[in-house]
Amino acid sequence: MTTTRLLSPDDAAVLARIAAEDRDFLAPWEPLRGEDWATEAGQREEIRSVLEQHRLGLRVPHVVLDDAGAVVGRVSLNNVVRGAFQSCSLGYWIRSAANGRGHATAAVRAMLALAFGELGLHRVEAGTLVHNLASQRVLERTGFTRYGLAPQYLRIAGRWQDHVLFQRLDPASP
Repeated sequence: MTTTRLLSPDDAAVLARIAAEDRDFLAPWEPLRGEDWATEAGQREEIRSVLEQHRLGLRVPHVVLDDAGAVVGRVSLNNVVRGAFQSCSLGYWIRSAANGRGHATAAVRAMLALAFGELGLHRVEAGTLVHNLASQRVLERTGFTRYGLAPQYLRIAGRWQDHVLFQRLDPASP
């Protein structure tokens, strides 16, 4: 069974290995990364940064674990906003060797349970590149609805690219 858990500094080595092995696989879906991204030191710095954001209540960074407990990806609730908004954005990726096995769907479901349960959020949004049909299917399977198109939304693979926008509202919200 796929599970998630809070990202840890101990994950730096395995995440660096995945980043190096899957550099070409992930490149079309990610911002440009420096050479240090795929090193243990680069991953340690990334983990330090996102765990600080977690400490401040702005982000919930998790790793995705397969049936054997091996790290196969990341999933995060980002840009948590409180007050009248009670919302966040969702991001995720799964390594190539584990892709297409339901890990992303299970991880998204786990993060939605956390967002609407423990965190008490009202809304989770996600965006995908227009041509990322696999990610769009993950969002649709987990109850997200498409609500728009954002032109030149994020700089991915070195250029500003359009994204399809999705949202999921807490089904328990009045």
